Amino acid sequence: MRDRITLRFMAAPTDAAHGGGTVQAGRVLEWIDKAGFACAAGYSGSYCVTAYVGNVHYTAPIRPGSLVEASAGITHTGRSSMHVFVTVEAADPRTGEFEVALDCLLVFVAVDEQGKAKAVPPWRPRTSDDELLARGSEERIEARKRIHDLHTAIQFSPAMTGPSETFRFLANPTDVNWGGNAHGGIVMRWIDETSTACAAGYAGADPVAVYTGGVHFYRPIHIGHIVEIETRLLHTGPRSMHILARTRTGDPRTDELELATQCMSVYVVRGADGDAMAMAPLVLRSEADRVADAQVREIIAERAQLPPLPVPRRD
Repeated sequence: MRDRITLRFMAAPTDAAHGGGTVQAGRVLEWIDKAGFACAAGYSGSYCVTAYVGNVHYTAPIRPGSLVEASAGITHTGRSSMHVFVTVEAADPRTGEFEVALDCLLVFVAVDEQGKAKAVPPWRPRTSDDELLARGSEERIEARKRIHDLHTAIQFSPAMTGPSETFRFLANPTDVNWGGNAHGGIVMRWIDETSTACAAGYAGADPVAVYTGGVHFYRPIHIGHIVEIETRLLHTGPRSMHILARTRTGDPRTDELELATQCMSVYVVRGADGDAMAMAPLVLRSEADRVADAQVREIIAERAQLPPLPVPRRD
């Protein structure tokens, strides 16, 4: 049964974030989407689209020149959906000693040649690790719906006074996936770039992502269409910045944009010792600011109730 796969490659200098010391989070998000797609397509025997990416916890930096392994495995299936758990590990190629850099859960949907959802074979766990991941994936289904509803309840408003950043551009032919649209990994990289700019503008320093979650894909982004990504800093913790991003897209001939994705990302600024530095608290000047801050706190509390998924042991 082709229910798991590992991609193995080198992190290139062009993958580096500003400053060159580590790989940018957006590039890593591309890797997890590619690994997840390869796993889902191999299992279903059909083309698949990314529907959701969540619980991306960046636990260790990846440096350019590192040997990288992105491992993906099916953990749960619905009628046409596949839950895929992805871990990314990195090692100095001179030692080959791997360290887990992140793990996350993705949901893909199998589609036919007309782009309609198609049934996939039911998956059953084979090992104790499989059983733990299957249970964790199933437990997250209802929680994911609650968190999604909390995300969509947040309304971007002109009355908000916190920092924001908007990128607007055309989806290029080089962004195309195997289905003719911008692939999910590219879209997540765009979101990370816009969110990073928002965080950097507030912190006055280079931020790094420590979490990305609640990435829901509502519609494809067609090559040649306008892409508009709006990000807003809605909440700060003692050492963190919580940024909500919404991506809209549409035909440039009409300029009518529709929601394509949304997600929440958390950024910190690391000091010379590698620890997150204290963050200046966001001043909540308007009622819209205070409402959004309370909504983000509710999302944080909901996420905190989810136990981490167990990372499978290396063979």
